[in-house]
Amino acid sequence: MKTKRIIVIGGGAAGFFAAINCKLLNPAFEVKILEKTNKLLSKVLVSGGGRCNVTNHCFDNKQLVKNYPRGEKELMQVFSRFAVQDTINWFKEQNIELKVEADGRMFPASNKSETIANCFLDLAKKLSIEIIIQCEVQKINKEESFEMKTSKGNFEADVLICSMGGNNKIEGYKILKELGHNIISPIPSLFTINLPSENIKKELQGVAVQNATVTIEKTKFNYTGPVLVTHWGLSGPAVLKLSAFAAPYFFETDYKNNILINWTGNLKLNEILEELNQQKINSARSIIIKTPLFQLPKRLWEFLLNKAGVLSETSWSNISKQQLNKLSETIYRDVYKMEGKTTFKEEFVTAGGIDLKEIDFKTMQSKLVKDLYFCGEVLNIDGITGGFNFQNAWSTAYVCASSI
Repeated sequence: MKTKRIIVIGGGAAGFFAAINCKLLNPAFEVKILEKTNKLLSKVLVSGGGRCNVTNHCFDNKQLVKNYPRGEKELMQVFSRFAVQDTINWFKEQNIELKVEADGRMFPASNKSETIANCFLDLAKKLSIEIIIQCEVQKINKEESFEMKTSKGNFEADVLICSMGGNNKIEGYKILKELGHNIISPIPSLFTINLPSENIKKELQGVAVQNATVTIEKTKFNYTGPVLVTHWGLSGPAVLKLSAFAAPYFFETDYKNNILINWTGNLKLNEILEELNQQKINSARSIIIKTPLFQLPKRLWEFLLNKAGVLSETSWSNISKQQLNKLSETIYRDVYKMEGKTTFKEEFVTAGGIDLKEIDFKTMQSKLVKDLYFCGEVLNIDGITGGFNFQNAWSTAYVCASSI
């Protein structure tokens, strides 16, 4: 019987994981990885500040899928085959222990992304997986097998695994469109909010609030969690989650929106006003600026008082009803003009890619082209920050490899 020839397009996390598991499960397979750049595993190396955020400490698949703005339903099938515990076990078999941090993110115990990258490179070498860099696939024909024209010559494969990551331009999916696949136009996801015309970034850079609610005005998009003020605008988990789940809306409105912040998290306007009135009674002689409420950082409290028109030397006994109303409104519904976005650290993530309706998620095989498989961010699947995008890569890649 002739050896099955597998070609993996893309030398990133999903591509390597698919290639390695193909060989581990079927040692007789001939496996090649074609990477169009001269860099392998680039996202693995830069993720998590160079520590590689491998996955997230979330073992309930129903909870796990909620971290994917696109792909939630489809990933339930995939995670039933290979999920977080499987990822931990897989790396343990390669003598790599993962550690969990307070926010649930999991990293190699070494705290070095090279631990993961070197594991993949060493395994690829040990398993005789051929890696060809600077090899751009220009055209694919499918007859009995796949015939590929590339910048490094022609290749032939019985099975093709596409794992070329998320492209920010639709042209990056050209060869897959030619095979008949529909592409959901790629748009940015996972970004921070720019506030170029707002004073907050100058006065409060570095201030963090552990529990604030961020909302896009006149929409139902809102998320609660930590918010960080940066030198360009707003960041932090609540902002990043908002950017991911509202990615299409942000794109359609050209990243120009009013952003509303409730600095207390989930308190209602009347509850905030009630607390302020109670403070007026209980701390009548105290200077307002020296008695921050709602666990707000001192600098933010001063900023909000100033914004509400409360003078710095005002005592609680002297604050007027009108000022209390204005202050409660400012704390509850602080408005900022968003003008643009910034990529979050090194985590360039796109929403968009291969239409999920065209994939069989039991196998990750194309419903349109036999022996064509997909894994990772090339699919219209993306996760929020915290290790979820890598978990998608490991899981879809493993299902690919185990289905061939």
